[in-house]
Amino acid sequence: MRLGLIIAGIILLLAGIWATFGNGTYRDTDTVAQLGPAKIEATHDKAVPKWLGIGGIVVGGVLLIGGIASRKRS
Repeated sequence: MRLGLIIAGIILLLAGIWATFGNGTYRDTDTVAQLGPAKIEATHDKAVPKWLGIGGIVVGGVLLIGGIASRKRS
């Protein structure tokens, strides 16, 4: 379990740093107009919210510290 916490913490920490300081984007498709079976759709690139990246950094850091600080008890 200790190794799992450390790995999850590292992944969340790196993803949070990438989303906060990098160019984290995702695609969103909206239906602009629809007339019967015909549709007009638009695809937009949207930025990942900064609060989500900061949350990933905080949770990843807590998991990483918890994994490192935990000790096996007999």
